[in-house]
Amino acid sequence: MTQTTNPRSALLDLLARISFRLGQFRLSSGGTSDYYIDCRTTTLHAEGARLSGLAILDLLREHNLQPAAVGGLTMGADPVVSAVAIASAQQAQGDPAAPLIHGFLVRKAEKAHGTGRRIEGFCEAGAPVVIVDDVCTTGASTIAAIEAAREAGLKVIAAVCLVEREEANGRLALEAACQGAPFLRLFTANEVRAAHVRQSRSSED
Repeated sequence: MTQTTNPRSALLDLLARISFRLGQFRLSSGGTSDYYIDCRTTTLHAEGARLSGLAILDLLREHNLQPAAVGGLTMGADPVVSAVAIASAQQAQGDPAAPLIHGFLVRKAEKAHGTGRRIEGFCEAGAPVVIVDDVCTTGASTIAAIEAAREAGLKVIAAVCLVEREEANGRLALEAACQGAPFLRLFTANEVRAAHVRQSRSSED
């Protein structure tokens, strides 16, 4: 894969190839589905991590969002956060005007030792941040991260996921939690599914 390949298109191809599965699966929400998307297979893939960071940076620029940091609930968001932070640093090396975007992780519960913080990494009161996640279904993990970030004094200016499963109640809950800030996605599950089907048909030809 060349460096000039569109990151978003290349990321979709990779998600469809290594993260999408057809079958019968039980979801974390308790429901069932005839497909499953394990984004961590892609976000922890060397090329997948690079593409995730670049694609999210492009999305932020597209919507004129300038966060000081991105963060999310461990552990689905962990590789996404690192990918965006590293991609921003690499772009800043070639363009000093490009902003550095730092990262933070939200624990599922406050740790009982040390500083006792729930947020690890960047945490400056009043700073604009974007909450990131890999897959959004009910939106529970993204909402938990939004709430924790606000409790820590951060200003949430948007939430972004790699793949949205387009559950109506999930989107409504996320939009309510965002309180007017945009909820954005790189892809819908149907887009990933369609790409997976195209790849399967192509391999059969």
